[in-house]
Amino acid sequence: MSEVQEQIIEELKVAYWMEIETVTNYISNSINLDGVRAEEIKKALQADVLEELTHAQNLARRIKTIGGTVPGSADFKSAQATLQPTADNTDVVSVIKGVIDAENGAITQYNKLIKLCDGIDYVTQDLCIQSLADEEEHRRNFVGYLAEYEKQA
Repeated sequence: MSEVQEQIIEELKVAYWMEIETVTNYISNSINLDGVRAEEIKKALQADVLEELTHAQNLARRIKTIGGTVPGSADFKSAQATLQPTADNTDVVSVIKGVIDAENGAITQYNKLIKLCDGIDYVTQDLCIQSLADEEEHRRNFVGYLAEYEKQA
């Protein structure tokens, strides 16, 4: 296996963990948020859980297909500080900002993988392009939510 192929596998693992952490945080925030204003955000997070989980499953399959080993939970290190549930379950704006941060992180990681795979691994590159499009759409939705919430504040 070439050094670039090994690097692709390592970056796929980073993306995999980002997706798994996002699923965890979306579930917790979609359950923990309270209040009338939180309902739309809770629904959006619940809807995005399945898509983020699908991304993680696709990344895991790709890691295995190209010669890597999908990591287990002992290798997990939390990175989404801004998406952690807050003590104030009505703080919808902090959740929205955390989602935007998580989506920005995923977008950065997928762009890194797309460049790394260029001319080397077109299948992984295509997988990352598809996931990138989904993440950009999620971010756009939550940027819209943030604009609306900040306007009301």
